[in-house]
Amino acid sequence: MSFGLVTIPVKLYSATEEKDVTFRQVHAADGGRIKMKRVCEVCGQEIPYADVAKGFETADGRMVVLEASDFEELPLPSAKQVEIVQFVDAGEIDPAAWNKSYFLEADGPGAKPYVLLREALANANKVAIVKVALRSRESLALVRPAGALMMLHTLLWPDELRDGGFAEPPENITIAPGEIAMATSFIEQLTAPYEPGEFTDSYREALEAVVEAKLADAPVAVVPAPDGGSAEVVDLMASLKASVEAAKKRREAAATAAKAG
Repeated sequence: MSFGLVTIPVKLYSATEEKDVTFRQVHAADGGRIKMKRVCEVCGQEIPYADVAKGFETADGRMVVLEASDFEELPLPSAKQVEIVQFVDAGEIDPAAWNKSYFLEADGPGAKPYVLLREALANANKVAIVKVALRSRESLALVRPAGALMMLHTLLWPDELRDGGFAEPPENITIAPGEIAMATSFIEQLTAPYEPGEFTDSYREALEAVVEAKLADAPVAVVPAPDGGSAEVVDLMASLKASVEAAKKRREAAATAAKAG
């Protein structure tokens, strides 16, 4: 990673891993796995993976076949380094643009300049906007201090972010001061320090329970779905009041359970 005239040797490690339940495509009758064949639509032959190339189809239907050498010869300055292009306030980056997260580790003699950049970013309350090549593709990213580490977060390019104007509510909706106050009260009732360990993936846990039950040839317990109520909010203030009261009860119950534990 280049920091002005200072070069910081670094290694990149993925900071996340998928924990979702994965499935195989199988024949429902006998559980046999479904295998896909690569068949050319022109000659009808099955194509081995080694003969599969990347093709770009133009708007008028023409196909351009690209070779491995075409990618290798691309003028990509960021192929060998993380290039810092500017520094910005962290709040300037739209969270919708954040994509994947990586740990940056100082490599060999890079420890001191690594710590220098980390401390400088922290003191200035800035993040570094960089360009980096990942999987042969150039990505825009930001580098930020994260405790004793620095992290790199790839960003979507500006033209990859959609305009959300179509989802905006009508402009003629009016909110009464009392409704704002009640909604604020509801927010205050549910405000607490963020503890990631308190949250679990209920969907994944339920799926795993179904799988375990089937493995044991046991019946799966059917849990009735909670009553979500009517989709139409007839009395917004009444709904907000009920939400606040329910939140108070949940907080009181949690406090009682904590004391009992």
